[in-house]
Amino acid sequence: MTTSPPSQLPPSQLPLSARAAYWRGFRDASPFILIVAPFGMVFGVVALDAGFTVAQTMAFTIGTYAGAAQLAAIQMLSEGAPLAIVILTALAVNARMAMYSAALAPHLGGASWGHRALLGYLMVDQTYALSAMVYDSHPGMTLGAKIGYYLGVASLIWPVWVSATLVGVIAGNLIPDWVPLGFAVPIAFTAMIGPMLRTLAHVAAALVSVVGALALSAVPYSLGLLVAAGLAMLTGAAVEGWMLRRRGEP
Repeated sequence: MTTSPPSQLPPSQLPLSARAAYWRGFRDASPFILIVAPFGMVFGVVALDAGFTVAQTMAFTIGTYAGAAQLAAIQMLSEGAPLAIVILTALAVNARMAMYSAALAPHLGGASWGHRALLGYLMVDQTYALSAMVYDSHPGMTLGAKIGYYLGVASLIWPVWVSATLVGVIAGNLIPDWVPLGFAVPIAFTAMIGPMLRTLAHVAAALVSVVGALALSAVPYSLGLLVAAGLAMLTGAAVEGWMLRRRGEP
């Protein structure tokens, strides 16, 4: 359930028509159903426990469409955290989307405004991870094929997430406590981040984020996560700078 297989396709086997690329993206996204579905159910159950109605939960999940940020916001609201802290945390958790957008801009920046708006809404970790790896390993793809592949991934991930959330919020009380739905959250990020740890800077940032989050877990309102994320970014930048100086690059 990693994102490695798409990157291993030789250029001759990657369809370059928009239609064929769409279905390639759809198929490549299929393993993530095993992760996205339980993750969505977890959010639905947590929203139910927090007192959200079905309508409120579905409006939240469709309007925001950002699993980790949604889960963090719901948990903090249920703990009575100040609204400003909830918003700040959700924005911080979703800050990675800005980096994802910057990474995909060279590939999708030529799309129309309408397409870019749609792609931005549909961007989650899975759409970014799969698309970035295929784009980088197959530079001959046309803009139409790149958009088609992205939409193919998203058109499977989005409905699975929304449907799973609905199941979680409606049938959450019927799911036995021994069913380990929570496993989907760490596995989802491990499956996506693991293949991307390609340099020392990546590994150092990941290590600092894990250690920092654990060390600061007692900080109220999960603010330790924000501190750990900041330390991880600083560490990654510092290690990257050191590596460039070592190679004699400016």
